Amino acid sequence: MRVLIVKTSSLGDLIHTFPAITDAVAACPDIEFHWLVEEAFVQVPGWHPGISRTLPIGLRRWRKNWRSAWKKGQIQQFRGALQQEAYDLVIDAQGLLKSALPARLARGLLAGYDRHSLREPLASLFYQKRYAVSRDLHAVDRIRRLFALALDYGLPDTPPVYGLSGEQPERGQTLIFLHSTTWPSKHWPLPYWVALTRLAVEAGYQVLFPWYEPEERLRAEKIISQAESGELLPRLDLDGLKDQLLRGGGVVGVDTGLAHLAAALNTPAVTLYGSTVEGLTGALGERQKNLAVDFACAPCLQRQCNYAEETPVKPACYQTLPPDLVWSALRGQMAPL
Repeated sequence: MRVLIVKTSSLGDLIHTFPAITDAVAACPDIEFHWLVEEAFVQVPGWHPGISRTLPIGLRRWRKNWRSAWKKGQIQQFRGALQQEAYDLVIDAQGLLKSALPARLARGLLAGYDRHSLREPLASLFYQKRYAVSRDLHAVDRIRRLFALALDYGLPDTPPVYGLSGEQPERGQTLIFLHSTTWPSKHWPLPYWVALTRLAVEAGYQVLFPWYEPEERLRAEKIISQAESGELLPRLDLDGLKDQLLRGGGVVGVDTGLAHLAAALNTPAVTLYGSTVEGLTGALGERQKNLAVDFACAPCLQRQCNYAEETPVKPACYQTLPPDLVWSALRGQMAPL
């Protein structure tokens, strides 16, 4: 049985899909999965041994100039590549118009959530098979349930298995601080990163700071300069970052895709939640601990912190997650030196 998964982005959403693939491979040994994914994340599906082919799509690039993409034949080339294979089933695991539209172009019966289970109910109009899955479930559980319904097997009553860990390397004295994220309201205050770095170094750990975009490098350099310790990693692709997280002794991160990857790799990790909801999309893993702020207006689900009163740090809600609390939580996840 050949199945196409449509889940284009983002990194955290892709990681959330892996346990469902693990379930399906165990329940249907003859299944073959292909995956349609945004080209920036083309490395990610292949991390799971259940994926045999990855098909890239350039939606983010095309949206900048649809006319140019059409004139250059890029969209036609994508459609041709997508329709080379016939599928027994196509599962839109994202449930958005941006995923339902390309999923409908694939050659195969299209399945997805019903209209009551989607943030964009119109997407369900593209599906031939629709399934009710509560929106109150964590994203990992929602996708596991959707796959079980679409592929007609019993949903396992077991914790999620991402299928990425393989043989666990020996973890050393290296900590990785994931300081970058998309929304300004999700950034843990820079002085807190400085203080946390000092605590870690004083305890005998080496602290590494990854980056990809120039502004992320600048933030890391500020933390390292003010802490007078820490090390800036070279610019790494997703495979390189995965390798670093797999070998790390511990991770502290904000709400970002790499934090979900650390959880999936069973790396001891603490993830910080301020403006976003930890319960529905938080990182899940055996050695993962999530810390959510305790503040009147949180989670606000706003890109910018609009709290008007004077506070010691910005975003204001993070004053309830100071460095000593975060350090204590991380030490609780890690094996002692």
